Amino acid sequence: MEENIVKSRFKRVCVFCGSRTGKRTCYRDAALELGQELITGETVGEVRIVADMHQRKAEMARYSDCFIALPGGYGTLEELLEVVTWSQLGIHDKPVGLLNVDGYYNSLLSFINTAVEDGFIKPSQHNIIVSAPNARELIQKLEEYEPAHDGVVSKAKWEAEQAEFNASLQTEIARLWVELGATIHTCISISALEKEEEEEEDSYLMEVTT
Repeated sequence: MEENIVKSRFKRVCVFCGSRTGKRTCYRDAALELGQELITGETVGEVRIVADMHQRKAEMARYSDCFIALPGGYGTLEELLEVVTWSQLGIHDKPVGLLNVDGYYNSLLSFINTAVEDGFIKPSQHNIIVSAPNARELIQKLEEYEPAHDGVVSKAKWEAEQAEFNASLQTEIARLWVELGATIHTCISISALEKEEEEEEDSYLMEVTT
């Protein structure tokens, strides 16, 4: 009897993780488990050239259908909280998952609870982050996720601003290349002129000597 295969709503998943595996094997095992849950068919890689970290994160956010954070350090936390903040501001309504391996993120979740209780985060935004202790449960929760916070009112504006930013960025890069080319040309011209002057001086000294 053939199993019923449920098609995922996600085509691209952005995974934030640390640059190290950590000291405990449970972190590595959790990453492998997540990979097995996500990779169900042919894996296709794509390389995109970006100008800086800001554009890198913006591109990942734009083309991803959801986000998952594994245990990590400062960089992982920064990337996670950025997409959470974008969701809070209404820039996107994509699910944000936290793989809370062996309670690694308990302190962060406790901080969020306190921020809600003390009025720094709206109660409607409390559940922007979806957490689970293992990959299978997390994926299931992300599949079932429905935004409960304020609507995505500024998405069109965000896309327009990003398009404008990318266009201005490309213009700036082109301008810098032109300036660099002009600088190199000037340096070469000066070098050639100095060499010519040195040759003339050497020739004059030879004439005086003889």
